[in-house]
Amino acid sequence: MRLALAPDETLQNAALVCHCKYPAVSAPIETLLMAMTPRPSLSMAERLFSPENKIWEVDRELALLLSGGRALLMQLAHPKIAAGVAEHSNFRDDPLGRLYRTMSAMWSIVFDEAAPAREALERINNVHGRVHGIVPAAEPSYGGMAYDAFDQALLLWVHATLIDSALVAYELFVKPLRPEEKARYYADSKKLARVFEISDRLIPASLKAFTAYMEWMLGGPGIAVGPTAQSLARDILYPKPWLLRPAGPVFRLITAGLLPERLRRDYKIAWNQRRHKTFRLAVAGIRHLLPLVPRPLRIVANARRAERQLRPKT
Repeated sequence: MRLALAPDETLQNAALVCHCKYPAVSAPIETLLMAMTPRPSLSMAERLFSPENKIWEVDRELALLLSGGRALLMQLAHPKIAAGVAEHSNFRDDPLGRLYRTMSAMWSIVFDEAAPAREALERINNVHGRVHGIVPAAEPSYGGMAYDAFDQALLLWVHATLIDSALVAYELFVKPLRPEEKARYYADSKKLARVFEISDRLIPASLKAFTAYMEWMLGGPGIAVGPTAQSLARDILYPKPWLLRPAGPVFRLITAGLLPERLRRDYKIAWNQRRHKTFRLAVAGIRHLLPLVPRPLRIVANARRAERQLRPKT
């Protein structure tokens, strides 16, 4: 049975209604101030962020790549994104390469000076400009509807999965964050969202509103794992390059353990108490060993280079 869904504009408005449950988040004065705030530009400053920003501290950790499979599966659970990826990329041949290219662009925007960051952003926009089409009719939602990579709702969902997955991975594999630290990280992520031209009216105004948005998306009919996502998920969980196969069982375990329960079920990924216990042991082992990992293998290259450049001259 196919669900009858409202158009994307209605879904976006519903997201706003979800956010407005919190009066402090949706007060008119805050809306006015957000509208009056200049959108950040990569030409406005030498860098978008500095080492004092929480997003710098968190995103410099390569351990966040361990949540890459989670972020990809969450994105593909939206049938419009799954259709775009399946029809306009070589994802099936190199799914983890796509993730690395996406993360490389994000690292450039977060850590690099304005010129290379602008180039990374332009590359993303150039790719997005070619991605549009029709969702296959066999999908459980949005079947027969048009999709476009510049759709604001889709941009927000992709951005949200990366932010949510980064927070989950950092707290599990690196160290827990205090509530105020998570709030600072989320505040930084809003600046990043605006760089990707996501409308202020759609960006959840606070960490609390962001959590409500994630719950609303994961609990609603807009996220529906269909045949396209199922097929792409196999390419993620069982990558073709033979070099990656030895690490496959660990990657699948971590990806499954990090996924929200509903998506684990919808992707038909087997899970039980034994696998959960093994996952928890793997998490504990990674966190214990991480301080011993040499800096070049632990810290994103863009961040290391930027920190050398920003180091006071002696």
